[in-house]
Amino acid sequence: MEKSTVKWKFGAGHRFRALWKYRWLYLFMIPGILYFILFKYVPLWGLIMAFKNYQPYAGLMGSEWVGFKHFERFLGMDEFWQLFRNTLLLGLYNTVIFFPVTIILALLLNEIRSELFKRLVQTLVYVPHFLSWVVIAGITYVLLSTENGIINSWITSLGGQPVEFLTSTAWFRPLIILQLIWKDAGWGTIIFLAALAGVNTQLYEAARMDGANRFRLLWHITLPSIRSVIVILFILRLGTFLDLGFEQIFLMLNAINREVGEVFDTYVYRVGLMQGQFSYSTAVGLFKSVIGFILVILANKIAKWFGEEGIY
Repeated sequence: MEKSTVKWKFGAGHRFRALWKYRWLYLFMIPGILYFILFKYVPLWGLIMAFKNYQPYAGLMGSEWVGFKHFERFLGMDEFWQLFRNTLLLGLYNTVIFFPVTIILALLLNEIRSELFKRLVQTLVYVPHFLSWVVIAGITYVLLSTENGIINSWITSLGGQPVEFLTSTAWFRPLIILQLIWKDAGWGTIIFLAALAGVNTQLYEAARMDGANRFRLLWHITLPSIRSVIVILFILRLGTFLDLGFEQIFLMLNAINREVGEVFDTYVYRVGLMQGQFSYSTAVGLFKSVIGFILVILANKIAKWFGEEGIY
């Protein structure tokens, strides 16, 4: 008993000395910790609104408890499968097209030998990330509008007919993905470039001596070296699979393309905020979050089965 007490005291003292030794590092962590507590964990208390018939005058705790009524209403409505299909397709395009583009772009940037030219290209592909979606939507309208749009002006000057890019249901999803690639593909390369910088250069030298060309260097050294980073980022991306970004979709929606463009995020805004159905919209948001959580768990297990590290 005495030995265990002495051991516990020694362990506590050792931990305290470690905390004091790295006190400045822990101090720098405080703003990040406070951010997650205040903006990520405290708002979770409001999720009980999804199980109540929230009335502002009664308050959150005073409102009537209705259980899964809002979930049953959402899953049973006629629009559910349309919303689910639209959100699922855009999420698939985002994952299957946008995510590989960031990897390919990082690999291309890594092959640039001139440091000056490489930094110039990186700056050019990073800049669109700092533009708001309002600006991106404005540029899209200027380029693709049927009235005085630059692209349609070129088409008509060549003898063709104007294309209804902005109101066509067939063009809505490609435009969303193209906007996303132009705006955020460069920014998405940062982590991959950091991983590529840590690849052992001696591996490349040994492979070149064996006669390997650039493609074989890429396939047998570069990609295997950053495979764990790719897997982790892919798993994290699945957590936001149904979170497509409200602002971009909302700015590109109109009465004609709403059939293929309405997703969970815009539906929550239209029904929850504009019609004042706060409990119902909270239930829709919670449903989307649960699906994302399940996808992360499944993807992490699959990664473990294939021998990867995963996120936990």
